Amino acid sequence: MKKDLNHILIKPHVTEKASLKSESSVFVFQVAPSSTKHLVRAAFIERYKITPLNISTVTIPAKNVFVRGKKGKKSGYKKAYIYLKPGTKIENL
Repeated sequence: MKKDLNHILIKPHVTEKASLKSESSVFVFQVAPSSTKHLVRAAFIERYKITPLNISTVTIPAKNVFVRGKKGKKSGYKKAYIYLKPGTKIENL
């Protein structure tokens, strides 16, 4: 029985830094907070049919913010840097 891994890769993390890294075949995704590198690898292979060379994960902590005179909290998340062979592009990103 195959495990459903669609919930692991939430969405591509699109920032200026991530766009610059994508030119060197490093792609950044927001992933589920409970995911591991092995689950991220399996979900990436299932979705894009490409085997990554390396995966690094980073947990971004929640932050307290003060906007328009009100206190709030910016939620934290987890992101994964997925390294591919040089020159590899991802379709349907």
